[in-house]
Amino acid sequence: MARIVIAGSSEQSREQLSKLLSSSGYPVYRLCTNTWELRRALNDCDDGLLILAGQMPDCSADELFWDYGAQVQILLLAKPPVLEACEEDGIFRLALPASQQAVLGALEMLTQLHRMRLPKRAGDEKRIVEQAKSLLMRRDGLTEPQAHRALQQYAMNHGLRMADYAAQIIKGDGGESHAGSAISSLP
Repeated sequence: MARIVIAGSSEQSREQLSKLLSSSGYPVYRLCTNTWELRRALNDCDDGLLILAGQMPDCSADELFWDYGAQVQILLLAKPPVLEACEEDGIFRLALPASQQAVLGALEMLTQLHRMRLPKRAGDEKRIVEQAKSLLMRRDGLTEPQAHRALQQYAMNHGLRMADYAAQIIKGDGGESHAGSAISSLP
C-alpha cells in the first residue's frame, strides 16, 4: 500500500484527515506541520501519496510537485482561490468544504494511479527483495523503510536492479561494505 503523508498548517485539519483515513483502512505514514518535516518525509518515503490540507506557509503545491511529482501523487484539499492559483495539471484538487466520501473517493483514485506507476515485480523478485530487507533489518538494526531505502539507493547508484542487488546481499556477495555505504547515505 502507498505511504500516505498528510501535511498542512492546521493541526485540526491534519488530525481530521488522519482519523478519517485510519478509520477507513488507510494507514498514515506521517503527519507534517512544516515544510522541513514534509520534505524529509517525502525524501524518506520514495513513493506514495501526499495529502496537502491547504497551503504550507513557505512552499506551494506547485513547488512540491516540481520537486516530488515523479515519486508521489498529490491531493490538494483547499478553498477555491488556493486551487485556482495552483498551476500544475498533475496535482489533483478537491475544493473545501468536501464530504468524507469525496475525500475517500479522491484518495482511492490516487491509490490506483499510484499502483499503476509502480514497477511490477515477479513473485520471486519480490520475495528476494523482502528477504534482503529482513536481513538488513536484523543485521544492521534498520527499520523496514530504511532497509528498503538502503537497497534502493545502492542499486540506483550502481546501476543495478534492486532485485539483483538483493540477491547479492542474500548470497553474501553484497557484503557489509555495500550495505554500509547505502546506509551511511540515509538521512
